[in-house]
Amino acid sequence: MEMPKPSAGHVKLEKLAGNWEGQETMYPSDWDPKGGVAIGRMKSRVALNGFALIGEYEQERDGVITFTGHSVFTFDSQEKAYSLHWFDCLGTAPEAFTGRFEGDVLTVAHGGPGMHARLTYDITDAQHLASKMEMSEDGKNWNTLFDGRYRKI
Repeated sequence: MEMPKPSAGHVKLEKLAGNWEGQETMYPSDWDPKGGVAIGRMKSRVALNGFALIGEYEQERDGVITFTGHSVFTFDSQEKAYSLHWFDCLGTAPEAFTGRFEGDVLTVAHGGPGMHARLTYDITDAQHLASKMEMSEDGKNWNTLFDGRYRKI
């Protein structure tokens, strides 16, 4: 029997692979009342014979690493949907996001009582990555938590 091969959906995740670094704008929120500017770094690699993308994230502010996270992206060929499992230094339960690409923009979201989150990755330009995290209490009215633009290094 022949081993399964990654689908075109899996291969599309490869565009997110690499080392990325750039400026993030943090908007005032309950988590960060003043907001401000940070440096974001992501190191992502294709794993599991092309069936997953695994990443490490860190945010630096004023010379100090203030936030870290770990991501695992996969693609469900039957549902034609992407999933992101997110783990971070806040110690909360892992978050599971689902979504789709529209062109070269991947949007994944999750929600529940009291908190909804939406994360967007724009890989239209192969040498740059734009990202945005939005939050909502009701899943209808969204506020930007941060946005960033990163370059491939």
